[in-house]
Amino acid sequence: QVQLVESGGGLVQAGDSLRLSCVVSDGTFSSIAAGWFRQAPGKEREFVATITWREGSTNYADAVKGRFTVSRDIAKNTVHLQMNSLKPEDTAVYYCAAASGLLGIWVPWHQDKYDYWGHGTQVTVSS
Repeated sequence: QVQLVESGGGLVQAGDSLRLSCVVSDGTFSSIAAGWFRQAPGKEREFVATITWREGSTNYADAVKGRFTVSRDIAKNTVHLQMNSLKPEDTAVYYCAAASGLLGIWVPWHQDKYDYWGHGTQVTVSS
């Protein structure tokens, strides 16, 4: 069974940095990409960043470009999200997701293209 376990969330001040990690235990599932999404209180879940396993191709939401960096460690089946210059509006539960590439045309920022999800990790940025 595929499991995604996030870690690294916490409470920080504006301007600080955090690094989130997500371990993807594939089992017999072979994902093509892993992504990060977030959901702030009272808001819908939104795309943050994604990376493909083989090519390392990345996509970012406009709100995080230049501040967040997504990377992967293939040997460890782990995806990282380095978050710098954090802002209070970055406060949310951050979810990791894995995509098989079998759910129709691949659109990295579409949540419905991801097969499996983690339980999320809370990131709180105080002003």
